[in-house]
Amino acid sequence: MRETLSENPGAARGVARDDVLSALLSTIRLSGSLQFCFMPSGDWQTDDKPAMAGLSGKAGGTIPFHILVAGDCWLKMEGEEARLEAGDVLVFPFGTGHQLGAGSGGVLVDPVGGLPPKPWRQIPVLRHGDGSQGARLLCGYLECGALSFAPLRRALPKLIHVKTRGANDGDWLRATIGQMVDEVDRPRAGGVSMLPKLTEIIFIEILRHQIMMAEPRDAGWLAALADAALARCLSLIHDDPARDWSLEDLSAASGMSRSVLAERFQTILGTPPIRYVRDWRLYLASVALATTGRAVAAIAYEAGYATEAAFNRAFSRAFGTPPATWRAMAKA
Repeated sequence: MRETLSENPGAARGVARDDVLSALLSTIRLSGSLQFCFMPSGDWQTDDKPAMAGLSGKAGGTIPFHILVAGDCWLKMEGEEARLEAGDVLVFPFGTGHQLGAGSGGVLVDPVGGLPPKPWRQIPVLRHGDGSQGARLLCGYLECGALSFAPLRRALPKLIHVKTRGANDGDWLRATIGQMVDEVDRPRAGGVSMLPKLTEIIFIEILRHQIMMAEPRDAGWLAALADAALARCLSLIHDDPARDWSLEDLSAASGMSRSVLAERFQTILGTPPIRYVRDWRLYLASVALATTGRAVAAIAYEAGYATEAAFNRAFSRAFGTPPATWRAMAKA
């Protein structure tokens, strides 16, 4: 359940893999986030039921996180327990239920239930216990549309646990966390809008770290990135998604026959090569809808669809909602 920022078993998996990661990470933006400070002392424990989705108003796509700024506590999740120390960052990509606490048999606390109504002029600070020195956590959630890209979603674990204390390359992350704490301790104009930006920076770096550090399995996106031929194909697709890619183009780039390439894509990624191209284009279209004011017809053309109607049907199948509705939800 733990990783350190300094361990790097996959540092040499190739330029092609790095190109794919760069293309993906450059598209990631948070569509919403929330941050608050929780300072419990004595013996305490939280419930194990997910609560952040209720705050965001969305049933899916809500990613809870905790940053242990000071003190220590424990984490329990799905029958496993881990000790946490200052500098630990926890991210739950799928909102999996978990407990935090200190001691044993402590009082049940509900930090989410104690939050004041929004909107907030300052970041809420919730204290619990006898006032003695205890733990201090920055908690909250992220909303990230990148998890709608199925290959990425399938590559992530239920828990990302990064330890920044003592990590040789964790200085900047510790500094960013320190700036977040400073925004809470010394409220200034614009502080409420600054924290989401800092949270986004931390999240993207942790996501990059998780993908780079994880060991590839027999199948999935990480396995494809570790496969030299598939990584070259994915790099080409991600670098030039608007190109009218054919199986012949991709097989020539990979050095494999069309049948072998198609079989390897299906075995490792669970999808044919041209469908992967379509899925990546649709994901980029979802980003464009959420972040730009471009006409739906122009986005449809760039995604490779001859008509807006065809694009609407494909997008609705992939994302469960029409493009115009997706855009309206993102803007809201």
